[in-house]
Amino acid sequence: MPDTPIRPRSTQVDPGLVSFPGVTIPWAAAEASTSSALAHASAAIARLDQALQSHPLQTAFLYRARLEAVRRQAAVDGQSIDAWHLAAVLEGLRLRMDSALRIIDRGAIFEAARHALGLHQWLAFPDFDQEGEVQSAEKALVAVPVSTPLLAAATGMHTWLNHGGTRPPMRAALVRYWIRHRLLRMPVPLTGAAALRPDAPFEAAAWVPAFLMALAEEAADGLQLLFDMERAWFAARRAVAGRRRTSRAPAAIDILAAAPLASASSLAAGLGMAVNNATALMDGFCAEGIAVEVTHRSKRRLFGLAGLAPLRAEVAPPRRPMPGRGRGRPPILQIEVDQPPAPLPGRPLSPIERRAFDYSELEHWIAHAEQAIRQTRHVLDLTARAVGIADSGQ
Repeated sequence: MPDTPIRPRSTQVDPGLVSFPGVTIPWAAAEASTSSALAHASAAIARLDQALQSHPLQTAFLYRARLEAVRRQAAVDGQSIDAWHLAAVLEGLRLRMDSALRIIDRGAIFEAARHALGLHQWLAFPDFDQEGEVQSAEKALVAVPVSTPLLAAATGMHTWLNHGGTRPPMRAALVRYWIRHRLLRMPVPLTGAAALRPDAPFEAAAWVPAFLMALAEEAADGLQLLFDMERAWFAARRAVAGRRRTSRAPAAIDILAAAPLASASSLAAGLGMAVNNATALMDGFCAEGIAVEVTHRSKRRLFGLAGLAPLRAEVAPPRRPMPGRGRGRPPILQIEVDQPPAPLPGRPLSPIERRAFDYSELEHWIAHAEQAIRQTRHVLDLTARAVGIADSGQ
């Protein structure tokens, strides 16, 4: 980083010009473009922050928002990955791949998954070395003497990248910067990824407005994501609202809304019921179209609300030997019988009751998800090394 940050030229030179690294343009043109982008970004971020305040789906929204942020970042880094593909990788699920793919194509898929997992780690839980780089990027943002936080962030990020800084630590630093300057009250990953597309201009006069507009687009998409999640949650709640007062179905819907994927054992622990009963409850939800089972398994199944149906297409079923192959044939397994709970009449929930839910168990589920992410990264590292050895032997 240079000793002196970027500043507009002094009025002693020419008050009608503004200077950025490598370009000098008329002040009126720069001010009009930047002011419009600044207004759009400020309004979009404020709307998102207001909607998230005290919202019961905050934790689930942050999980989904990180997935979308990583998808955007990986795309501009040249490692495109589908959002549902990424969700499957984060959960440690085996991906569905075409058997005709060459080894080099499979290696490219694993490399994209590794890159996406690394980006997710920078945003969610950086390790010791990454934390040091993030703090250096934070200092670079604070060093910019611009009164407006959004302009300071744009200028600081441009300076960081222009002097050889890498993207991941600056992106993580931006998330903390928004909270430090009270633009957001939650660590929403707004990083302006679209401003770093290969075809985007990098001259500061053009890049700063592009970065601000990218932030506005991400904030607007985040607000729409929150509305979609809330709509799916309320629709599922309405589908089970007529059951008996002691039914665990409404609480199960709340868990599925808060955690994108949940196992029957996690649901049983959160609901205080037997695993078999939780499995029967989820099977009933799947039969009614409220939820979907994404793992193609008879054991260790994962469930989510119906909006996660595309994830099922990304997950491969477990490998099983073909029946009737003689020696080594697997034993005959008992077929699972759906036992959906019978709906009983009851009073509908009021709007206030719909939002009054206890999410004290979410920390346990988030910790479980982080452990699965770390284990998946280790498996992908081993697979990538095996693919490299196979390529070198061709």
